[in-house]
Amino acid sequence: MVQSSRQSKRIAILDYGVGNLKSAFKGLRRVGADCRITADPFFIRDADGIVLPGVGAFKSGMKNLEPLREILSDAVAAGKPVLGICLGMQMLLSLSEEGGLIDGLGYIPGRVVRFPQDMGLKIPHMGWNTLKVRHDHPILDGIMDGAYVYFVHSYYAVTAKDELTVATSRYGVDFAAIVTSSNGNVVGTQFHPEKSGEIGIKMLENFLRMCSTSTKNFKSLG
Repeated sequence: MVQSSRQSKRIAILDYGVGNLKSAFKGLRRVGADCRITADPFFIRDADGIVLPGVGAFKSGMKNLEPLREILSDAVAAGKPVLGICLGMQMLLSLSEEGGLIDGLGYIPGRVVRFPQDMGLKIPHMGWNTLKVRHDHPILDGIMDGAYVYFVHSYYAVTAKDELTVATSRYGVDFAAIVTSSNGNVVGTQFHPEKSGEIGIKMLENFLRMCSTSTKNFKSLG
């Protein structure tokens, strides 16, 4: 386990009734985070960073998140680091086509679309795949182009601006594997870092370092 004063940060893993909560908790604990699976608004407000995990349907995810949406949005507006994982990443975007047109959180302009059904692809996309790094971001510090990570998803994100797609992968089509907000404090991974071996653990370490960085130091991408 990584142990350092720099990484002993309080991380709120949002408990909204949907998500891969326990594996995210174990991954963050492994890198030394003081983390809690919680819906407590006081803990969320005082945390150094927030993780939005997720497995399941976009519509139910957004519905279940509604009681925590205001405090999450306040944290984002204040520049607090937020990491969305899988469905949690997709919910960071403006809109999803899953189950109709459903509004997302809108922190990252773009939409979530289904993999093409006319290409003979096995859906969901499940298993290990490589990352193609497109832009620098603290979440990728020390991680090389071509690193393997673990995916399970039927829909993928398309950002409104190229610079908001940090890394891509390919499954029949190129798709966003890591996305970010314009100021860099909100970041999402379509894959599960907590299930992606040492590469994923390194990303979780990098997220904790983001939580140690003053918000004014985040590089503006806009």
